[in-house]
Amino acid sequence: MFFQHLKGPLEALLFATGDPVPGDRLARILEVPVGHVESMIAEMQQAMTADERGLTIVAVAGGYQLCTKPQLADTVEKLAENQDNRLSSAALETLAIIAFKQPITRQEIESIRGVKVDRVVNTLTERQLIKEIGRKEAIGRPILYGTTAEFLKCFGLKTLKDLPDLAGYLNVMEEQQGKQPD
Repeated sequence: MFFQHLKGPLEALLFATGDPVPGDRLARILEVPVGHVESMIAEMQQAMTADERGLTIVAVAGGYQLCTKPQLADTVEKLAENQDNRLSSAALETLAIIAFKQPITRQEIESIRGVKVDRVVNTLTERQLIKEIGRKEAIGRPILYGTTAEFLKCFGLKTLKDLPDLAGYLNVMEEQQGKQPD
C-alpha cells in the first residue's frame, strides 16, 4: 500500500486521543482518502492479532479506538485495583431503561422502576453515560434523557442499533417462566 508510512502517525493519533475517532476525521488529519485510512486500519488490526501484541483497534461509537485486547483484561485490571468504577444494580437497571426507551423522562423511569431515581440519574450523568437531550412537550416540560457516545464506548457498541433485541429476550424469558414448575 502506498500510505504505509502513515501507519505510525495513525496509531499515534488513536493512542493520543483515547476516544473513538471517525475515519473521515483521521483522513482529514492525515490528508488521505477515507478508504486508505480504512485499509490501513484493517492491516493494523490484522497485525495486532498476534499473541505478543497487547492492543487492537476496534470500530466503536462511530469511529476507531485503540484498545487493550479483551483477553488481557485481568492483567490490566490489576493496574486499577484501587479504583472501583462499577455501577450499582440500580444504576445498571436505570441505564438499561434509558438505553432501550430513550428519549425518556425521570418520571417515566421512576414509573418503570417503581422507585425514585434522582441519585442514580445524577450518577449516570456525572459518569457521562447519559445526558439531557431535550424537553418533553408536556406540562412542566420535563427533561428527556438519552445515552451518550461514552455509553457506546463503555459497552463496545457502534450505534444504538447494536443493542440486543429486547423483544426477543422477553420472549425467551416468558418461555423459560412457562417451563418452570409453579
